[in-house]
Amino acid sequence: MNLPDIDSLKDLLSSPKKISIITHTNPDGDAIGSSLALYNYLIIKGNSVKVIVPNDFPDFLAWMPNADKILINSRKAKECKDVISQSDIVFCLDFNALSRIDKVENYIKETSAKKILIDHHLQPETESFDYCISIIKVSSTSELVYEFISELGDENLINKDISECLFVGIMTDTGSFSFSCNYERTFEITARLIGKGLDAEHVHRLVYDTYSENRMRLLGHCLSERLVVHPDFSTAYIYLTKEDLKRFNYQVGDTEGVVNYALSIKGIQLAALFTERENKIRISFRSKGNFDVNIFARTHFEGGGHKNAAGANSYIQLNDTLDRFETILNDYKIELNK
Repeated sequence: MNLPDIDSLKDLLSSPKKISIITHTNPDGDAIGSSLALYNYLIIKGNSVKVIVPNDFPDFLAWMPNADKILINSRKAKECKDVISQSDIVFCLDFNALSRIDKVENYIKETSAKKILIDHHLQPETESFDYCISIIKVSSTSELVYEFISELGDENLINKDISECLFVGIMTDTGSFSFSCNYERTFEITARLIGKGLDAEHVHRLVYDTYSENRMRLLGHCLSERLVVHPDFSTAYIYLTKEDLKRFNYQVGDTEGVVNYALSIKGIQLAALFTERENKIRISFRSKGNFDVNIFARTHFEGGGHKNAAGANSYIQLNDTLDRFETILNDYKIELNK
């Protein structure tokens, strides 16, 4: 893969630098995986590196190599701001717009550091960055980080730790290779990671077989009490109230993947998860086939993402949000039943 600006980036990274790596709010497996993979690589190259995330990430990712060194802005805002202000380079991973990083956005706008985007989401705001590696037809940002390291001529430096981080990103952003992965290169890269010491089965267990009892009971509640199916619109959704989250002692990451259960119902083309937070309703959209939830989310909820996976927020009450969603479905009945 020929990445844009790679020669300029080689020159930029030819000597050790102070580097920050930033990823999006509510960081998932690809956000943490790609960031830690790049972190571990840049450390090998002799750079001074910090990974900064806007808020907490799920406990089932805490085992990853050097995850304990991640700075969380919601806990250490001053330190995060100082680190970014002192950086020569800021890598922006797994998001396409500065609005995706909450209060960290202001730190990025104020720094004179070179800003490098590595991302696979649609419609990147390229004007916010000095260099853009934005390729949407890849499985994940982690796959792009692999390509980035390889294009820099350092594929040989990818060790077991880096391989584990990259695999977590690829695995989670493809739903364990069930979507967004029908590319030969994705499996070639995964095979090479195994060749570098990755135990794919072990890593899969660390991510997916570490649910708490509360998380399992929350999932059961989602399916038995909070699942709504609309066969006429080929749509299903799940909703969770603040009281639901409190009842099951919600922890960050506990709703990860829940929306996919609605999508797995036979005949369903569009699925959504609505989660009531303190000041907003967080929405996750998933789809099958040609129904584009990126466009759907952008058009109706000021969100976005990928063709078959997108997110958004609603700032009206949960019941009003659900009513609005169901009303909107009327405009898509023909498209969803093709």
